Amino acid sequence: MAISNEIRRLETKWQTGNSWPKFLEWLEIKDIRGWSGQRVNFSFPVVAIVGENGSGKSTILQSAACSYLNTGGESWFPSEFFPETAWDNFTDVRLAYGYKQGGEHFSSSVRKPTTRWLGQPDRPERPVEYIDLSRLQPVGTRVGYARIAKNKHMEHSATQFTSEQVSRLSHIMGRDYDNARMAISSIDENREIPVLSKSGRVYSGFHQGSGETTIAELLRSQLPKYGLVLIDEIESSLHPRAQRRLVRDLAAVARERECQIILTTHSPYVLDELPLKARAYILETSGLREIVSGVSPEFAMTKMDDEHHPECELFVEDARGATLLGEILSRHASDIFVRCAIIPYGTANLGVALGQITNANRFPRPTVVFLDGDQEAAIGCILLPGGDAPERVVFAALRTQKWRHLWTRIGRDVSSVADACERAMTLTSHRDWVRFAANQLMCGGDALWQAMCSEYAEYTPAADIRYIVDAIQDTLRA
Repeated sequence: MAISNEIRRLETKWQTGNSWPKFLEWLEIKDIRGWSGQRVNFSFPVVAIVGENGSGKSTILQSAACSYLNTGGESWFPSEFFPETAWDNFTDVRLAYGYKQGGEHFSSSVRKPTTRWLGQPDRPERPVEYIDLSRLQPVGTRVGYARIAKNKHMEHSATQFTSEQVSRLSHIMGRDYDNARMAISSIDENREIPVLSKSGRVYSGFHQGSGETTIAELLRSQLPKYGLVLIDEIESSLHPRAQRRLVRDLAAVARERECQIILTTHSPYVLDELPLKARAYILETSGLREIVSGVSPEFAMTKMDDEHHPECELFVEDARGATLLGEILSRHASDIFVRCAIIPYGTANLGVALGQITNANRFPRPTVVFLDGDQEAAIGCILLPGGDAPERVVFAALRTQKWRHLWTRIGRDVSSVADACERAMTLTSHRDWVRFAANQLMCGGDALWQAMCSEYAEYTPAADIRYIVDAIQDTLRA
């Protein structure tokens, strides 16, 4: 999916390097809930942490909350998140972190060598908002709220949402709200209740959809300037469009207020809204935990879902590489093609990391990792054919064959196909070639690319791609 304007603007400002005077750059968590010193890097103002239940996503947010003394309210302490119990004993624990303060970079830690946590008074200061899963509980089931509903009461006071907050709420939910407020009843001055008005009808959190309540409570406070905002399971109770709109809304706020947002999610829609550098997956293989950055939504969903049961997983950088590999196997090795799942993973650096995991035989099922042909050879990885990026390889090969039968596959005349593809190749970035040619030919980019890859696979001698087939067959036999 194309990057949204909100994310694009955020990227542009981030790349200047002159903003975000306060920034949590990395965390290392040792001897807590299965963490053994792995580092989590934060390389963008909005970062999503992805992983299965129990993989340690919430631990990252809680550790981040403990890295600062909160200037915006009550501070969080490790003993709140990691308490000693009859079954849990924390010793030799260390939460290390690196942070930016002004133009300088620092590192520090909070640790518990024996019985006491040390280093807490020395934490840097920063506004911190930690939004945990308690927000997901329906208003009527929360402690103390049933008493309000069961007794006669009136609205004692209320904090009205600003017009900006109402506009954001309306946009995210896809509905036009007249106004919104957080109300206090005459029975309990400590428990707020969201009250919304839509089409002249007023209704409270006792009668709202859970998604409405979630977003209203999230938007009730302005996210702090230069602050750190931590949100657990951001997508809960929200439909896909609302998830996408919420991420875009947070991106706009992060850009305006130069705040940092770290969130956890299981949603492909949330991931799809963020750039590759803003996605981190907690990968557990053979009992070991690793953080891999730059994952695709397809990779994340494959790792968290067992609905598809291929005998072998083939990882490629992106959808273009997946189409090329699929057409090659369909043409030259259809028997093994049907036994495999081809999954785009994201960045080449991630492919190198996956190759190392594969080389150590730590994936639960047979796995082959591919890099584009323009990458350097790496342990555990196989290069796609041609020695260059897939677009350059396929376009160049078909040009030498005068575009073969591509024109018949897409239903266009020979000269139009040749002209469009030749002009596309004059563009500096090969990533723009398919889109440019498809626009010229007035056809879908995916359809054009699949037709090109099919022609390429049909024309390419079997000997040139035998190494790919052999690698997959060897993996299946292992």
